Amino acid sequence: MELYTPVTPSKHLPRCSQADSLMLFGSCFATEIGQRLCDAKFRCDVNPYGVLYNPASIATALREVMEGVPYTAENLFELGGCWHSPMHHSSFSDERRERVLEDINLRLAKAHTHLASCRMLLLTWGTAYVYTDKRTGRVVGNCHKRPERAFVRRRLSVEEIVEEYTDLITALAQQGWDGQMVCTVSPIRHIRDGLHENQLSKATLLLAIDRLQQTFPDRVFYFPAYEIVLDELRDYRFYAEDMVHPSELAVRYVWQRFTEACLTAEARQVAAFCEEIHKALAHKPFRPESEEYKCFLGQIVLKIEQISGKYPYLDFQNEKELCRIRLKA
Repeated sequence: MELYTPVTPSKHLPRCSQADSLMLFGSCFATEIGQRLCDAKFRCDVNPYGVLYNPASIATALREVMEGVPYTAENLFELGGCWHSPMHHSSFSDERRERVLEDINLRLAKAHTHLASCRMLLLTWGTAYVYTDKRTGRVVGNCHKRPERAFVRRRLSVEEIVEEYTDLITALAQQGWDGQMVCTVSPIRHIRDGLHENQLSKATLLLAIDRLQQTFPDRVFYFPAYEIVLDELRDYRFYAEDMVHPSELAVRYVWQRFTEACLTAEARQVAAFCEEIHKALAHKPFRPESEEYKCFLGQIVLKIEQISGKYPYLDFQNEKELCRIRLKA
């Protein structure tokens, strides 16, 4: 007896392993999945601009990463005693303009280098609504609490998104990028837009991805995170207290479904090993100075060295260093 509506991801989704380089852009849901990929020892660059919600801002960020042109003071503005970038998350903001530029350009340079070897782009779109700065005429990635009258708010059309990404994918290909793009729609509901407007927004994103898949059948793919949460997890117990964001359990479930659809069998085994190591290191011993615990840490180091010998591209430096520190304590 089936007590829920199962969602079946496409069998044609590309599969990756820890030997591949990945890059993720998008909403905080992308950050959640990106962190799990990093924990599983994937070589990832996750949200180099911070969280971005709409496909227009994500496309702009990708273009800037592709071109690698550094930011200058003219790209920033001052508000409330801090300097901000309209394209970046507030985590980049600071009272010192030079510090903001340094942080932005370091991340930009790193992302530019990473993109050149990137095997897979994972893009999570959250909303089709955008805010256009009246002064510049450009869609911003972050409003930084500027007054609403400073912007024009509207919903992107399917045609606008498709045209933007058709140009972007073509430009990436001309630069020599031959990877694949996996798109998802965030299951996080933007209730400030209104529930009906949120549905229209999500529908716009889904239709745009479908059109892009038809245009680039070997390049663009869709992972149904949105449908998995809404259909398989159709219950408020799978949401956080705000009733908007998926709960930790829901994110773990989507992660599991993602690994089944997009990771090779060998990559899933490595991910399971990494989770085992993280759980072991999170264990709080009753007697950390005991020989028994030191033997336990030694066994962890031995396991890490064994898997590193089989997969030399895996980076367990932090875990090994933590074990060494605890062994010396």
